[in-house]
Amino acid sequence: MSKKILISGGGTGGHIFPAIAIAKELQKRDKTTEFLFVGSSDRMEMERVPAAGYPIKGLWISGFQRSLTIKNALFPVKLILSLLKSFFILLKFKPHVVVGTGGFASGPILWIASLLRIPCLIQEQNSFPGITNKILASRVQKICVAYPNLDRFFPKEKIQITGNPIRSEIEYGTPSKEDSLAAYGFTKDKTTVLIIGGSLGAKRLNETVIENSSWFGKNDVQLIWQTGNLYSKRCESAKSVLGVNAQIRPFINDMAQALSAADIVISRAGAIAISELTCLGKVSILVPSPNVAEDHQKKNALALVAKNAAILVEEKNMNTELFTQLESLINNPESQILLTKNCKGMEQLKAVEKIVDLIEELVND
Repeated sequence: MSKKILISGGGTGGHIFPAIAIAKELQKRDKTTEFLFVGSSDRMEMERVPAAGYPIKGLWISGFQRSLTIKNALFPVKLILSLLKSFFILLKFKPHVVVGTGGFASGPILWIASLLRIPCLIQEQNSFPGITNKILASRVQKICVAYPNLDRFFPKEKIQITGNPIRSEIEYGTPSKEDSLAAYGFTKDKTTVLIIGGSLGAKRLNETVIENSSWFGKNDVQLIWQTGNLYSKRCESAKSVLGVNAQIRPFINDMAQALSAADIVISRAGAIAISELTCLGKVSILVPSPNVAEDHQKKNALALVAKNAAILVEEKNMNTELFTQLESLINNPESQILLTKNCKGMEQLKAVEKIVDLIEELVND
């Protein structure tokens, strides 16, 4: 009899990509494994998961806003309906294990799974856990984390330090730099900068790049720029200034290729982004999002900065610091070599394999 695994996580790429990586590793080990994903019906997982080849069902669920807003009036209705739908999804699919990688949708489905006594595992990417995983911690059997000292939030006996699962094409199969540059129509004798404001984009980061778009031409620097769908039209308006040395995309499907082509990466400091950067030892300038719980992206970034493995620029200082730091890095190859060495030294290998080992333990218990 084949295994049935239900995986829930979404809202951002930081929850979706680990979920897909886990599914791929399970499938690699046993091609007969059946999968069902559960996500939020209006978020990006409804597109990204089917594109990866897996079925998904959506729940009408969103987070509770911290500020007073009319949206909060709908939250109890959404939660009750999502709990009911989760019950029927689980009864029909009958999974052996339910896996949560964070995001709103994983709350109802894992809560109901725990009531039905289905083994559950959650994977927390950040140094400061999200509210969904904190609520679920008492209900699940295993908790996979990437940072030490999370027994402040989770039962110590359930914690397993595994690292963060990253896309297999980044951990095991990045294309050569030459092939990657050629795919973008770039040459190897110029510096290539990759800018990624997270899977949804980053408004202030995009605005800063637009305001400084002439800098790239003046310095003969090649640019790969993931803008996010919300900002793509406005960012495309900078194309006339950036010229042929720029590739502007709403979303980069082949991130392994983009990272391989890049000499320097400007990125948000989400946990998965950092795990991928350390895996490849990329020179990076991290601009943490200030709009996250407990400022956890800044804490993620500081873990690298403390080991001289990345440069930190806070969003409030972007106008004055970002391009100064970028220009300094380009003009200092020795700094790039040191950052690469230190960044590579922080990688956590085979995280997805460790997580899948734990899932298989739960299946066989």
